[in-house]
Amino acid sequence: MSAADQPVLDLRGVSKRFGEQKRSVAVRLGLIPQKPVVHALDGVDLTIAPGEVVGLVGESGSGKSTLGRIAAGLMTPSDGTVRVYGRDAARDKAVHRDVQMIFQDPQASLNPRLRVDQAVGEAPLVHGMTDKAGFDSYVSAQLARVGLDPAVRSRFPHQFSGGQRQRINIARALALAPRFLVCDESIAALDVSIQAQILNLFMDLRDELNLTYLFISHDLRAVQHICDRVVIMYLGRIVEDIPALQFSGAANHPYTRALLGELPDLNQRRKTWVTIKGEIPSPIDPPKGCHFHPRCPHAFDRCRVERPALAQIGAGHRSACHLNDINDQSTRQQGSL
Repeated sequence: MSAADQPVLDLRGVSKRFGEQKRSVAVRLGLIPQKPVVHALDGVDLTIAPGEVVGLVGESGSGKSTLGRIAAGLMTPSDGTVRVYGRDAARDKAVHRDVQMIFQDPQASLNPRLRVDQAVGEAPLVHGMTDKAGFDSYVSAQLARVGLDPAVRSRFPHQFSGGQRQRINIARALALAPRFLVCDESIAALDVSIQAQILNLFMDLRDELNLTYLFISHDLRAVQHICDRVVIMYLGRIVEDIPALQFSGAANHPYTRALLGELPDLNQRRKTWVTIKGEIPSPIDPPKGCHFHPRCPHAFDRCRVERPALAQIGAGHRSACHLNDINDQSTRQQGSL
């Protein structure tokens, strides 16, 4: 496989547990309690091809941000392998320079004591992508690329609006010439009109620089608008992976359909709103079997004891639901009659 054909990101069996520690003698004797372990990710498989824009959605606590940080090299998995452009991220830390992350809060993401030129240009200077003589012109080019006047490079973050600060964050990420951007709720803290501008900027940059995106968001409409694929997570697992064009009309998993059912529809004057039953369980003690079964209206005995596999159900469409096995069996029986 050539370098151009290598997946940008390839996760295999990735799990992440927080608070995990070796059992001490005192714990084994019951003298002190074992600290709870948070199961943030549970056996995640995900592949992203060059040039793709993949949306990652799910409720708070589903593990989206943890997955994004592992993809960007900011966290290491407890189990599984992470490959970036075919290189094992655990053995080759330098590969993560090709991956940059843009965070949710544009203000908290910037050091208030650093001028814009320092925030954008320090890392390229350290990595030899520019020198002191070319520093100003290099920073100016990054700012202009994201729609900011280069003359503002001597200002501090508090002198900008939220949308401008997020453009600075994008410029800082692009300054290292990455090929893959992980955007973690990067429009959530912005006004609606500014959100549209930032989304358009992301798409323009994709075309200009041939970027690949992992776009983490709660906004299903935004994800559907800009993404090629939508990946739905629930309590640390991927439950569905579907082409964006099929997202609204062909969603398979009960959790995905429930999320879509909560979207407002301006074409319907009257609608009975049915929220997802219950709350997402604690990742400290996730349910056995299918994690969604305590809230699923279609759950049956098998769902409570057996984890459903993320299986192919159509072209580019995978879903993890035992109902698909029942439907397949029913179809085969009807075909044999």
